[in-house]
Amino acid sequence: MIEIKISDKLKEKCPKVAIGCIEANVDVYDGCDKLWKLIDNKCSTIKETITQSDILKIKNIEASRKAYKSLGKDPSRYRLSSESLVKRVVKDMGLYKVNNVVDINNLISLKSFCSVGTYDLDKVSGVICFNVGGKEERYDGIGRGSINIENLPVFEDEKGKFGSTTSDSVRAMITKDTKHILMNIISFNEDEELNDYIDYGIELLKKYSNATILDSKIIK
Repeated sequence: MIEIKISDKLKEKCPKVAIGCIEANVDVYDGCDKLWKLIDNKCSTIKETITQSDILKIKNIEASRKAYKSLGKDPSRYRLSSESLVKRVVKDMGLYKVNNVVDINNLISLKSFCSVGTYDLDKVSGVICFNVGGKEERYDGIGRGSINIENLPVFEDEKGKFGSTTSDSVRAMITKDTKHILMNIISFNEDEELNDYIDYGIELLKKYSNATILDSKIIK
């Protein structure tokens, strides 16, 4: 697997941080009916069992919000991607259909309540570090324009920052031309259940993206 590490700065502020990583070769295409049936079923379960007031009490979302606060970032203003997904589902706003790999990414997030980021490794260079955004740093977020990533947990390579637990950048986004991916399931609640989420991710990628799994592991 491509080398991935967590910075000492992030570990110091968020000692329970862990990442479940999957590296794979995939086929990216428009949505799949069987995959969307799984997503719709998961959304129905969430709507039936979780209320608006429950969302911030969900273990992995609560732990992630605490991590943001420890870094000096307001989780209500810079909302976690996992929290945003669940809020959309509970409000019956529906999820965006993007492509099969992004849809798998979102389904894993709905199952784990962890933020999940999937990246085109052909657009990433060198060692990947999970770090903390620097003073006044910004990047172009997918569908969100310029995002202030100061004090956010962020992934960076030798070219700079390219992903965060709030919104990923356009640089390493998944497109129909993507062939080689890294999927990161990000926990601020240690590695509890991460192996289960990795196994689920591998199952979905094999079924719905014709994936060849190159490696998987937990980084902490």
